[in-house]
Amino acid sequence: MLELRAITAGYDRHAPVVRDVSLTVEPGEAVGLLGPSGCGKSTLARVAALLHRPDSGTVVLDGTPVRRWRHRAPREQRTAFGVVFQQPRLAADPRLRLRDLIAEPLRATGRRDMLTERVTELAALVGLTPDLLGRRPHEVSDGQLQRACLARALVLRPRRLICDEMTAMLDTSTTAALVTAVEDYRRSTGAGLLAIGHDRTLLDRWCDRTVDWADALS
Repeated sequence: MLELRAITAGYDRHAPVVRDVSLTVEPGEAVGLLGPSGCGKSTLARVAALLHRPDSGTVVLDGTPVRRWRHRAPREQRTAFGVVFQQPRLAADPRLRLRDLIAEPLRATGRRDMLTERVTELAALVGLTPDLLGRRPHEVSDGQLQRACLARALVLRPRRLICDEMTAMLDTSTTAALVTAVEDYRRSTGAGLLAIGHDRTLLDRWCDRTVDWADALS
């Protein structure tokens, strides 16, 4: 289980952007977090994924409180999360071809033996054709790049997915394809999902339950 208990966080201790927010995601559960732009959803997503230390509150993973963050967190905790952000062009190294972008986490964790197999498998899952894998970010559309970012998030077989406005910049058909890819992965692995967004219709259709930002305030 992922538990966020009374999280307050920001980038200036005197002006936090998240104040006293609590949320839980059970194993295998899909939870939508609905809130307006600027309310702090992305900061909370980074805290949940162990990418940003909160000013106060506790993150609990499977009953164990998190003590360390980012690269200092234990590998088994860090690699338990797959994260997809809203803007793929800010999340992707422009120098990398898509196949290398997807493979980044495998190289970083020394798992080169499964690189080709996993990249091929995930490219098919997210709908990337082999010719696209040899292109760099500036040579593909936002939707194609976001597909690659989703594949990268899945490459280490995470037990938890965090999708932070993953489809906000995409057209309807690409949105449907990415949501389907996430659900195919979840069905095969039992992974939990925290989907953050401002589209209630999408979250209600996608998730087991949707939590309003105001209701998450402790």
